[in-house]
Amino acid sequence: MRLTEWVEDAPVAGVAGPRVLGVVQPVLAALGVGEDADVWVIWGEEPQVRWSILAPTLAGLAAVYIRVSVAQEGPRASGKLTRWPRVQVGDLAVEMQGAHRVVATTVEGQVLRGIDETADRIAAFIAQIYAAIDGRARTTTL
Repeated sequence: MRLTEWVEDAPVAGVAGPRVLGVVQPVLAALGVGEDADVWVIWGEEPQVRWSILAPTLAGLAAVYIRVSVAQEGPRASGKLTRWPRVQVGDLAVEMQGAHRVVATTVEGQVLRGIDETADRIAAFIAQIYAAIDGRARTTTL
């Protein structure tokens, strides 16, 4: 999913508003993430306080950590680029029951877990990461 799609689907209004994205987008650009690239957003338990973005690039996996409101400073974003050989990715676990599917994996210590449509998005995202680690062209299927 593109960052703009994540922003539209934010769990709390204003958590990814123009003021916050104003500090996030330059960090993404500095790490080599193209404008409106495919990313994975981890909202966490308190998205009004902090959330994270994972974004595959040609060089490695970019991780951006956002603090929505720092006292007397406003929003803050910091990031790092982990080269593909050093990216830590867990196995992809899939479970089916009836028409429902559950997917879980880890990427750089972050747990990605979802059901049905979210499971499909996780599987597509992790397929991009696996392909990049293996040096293959990006794909949305394993």
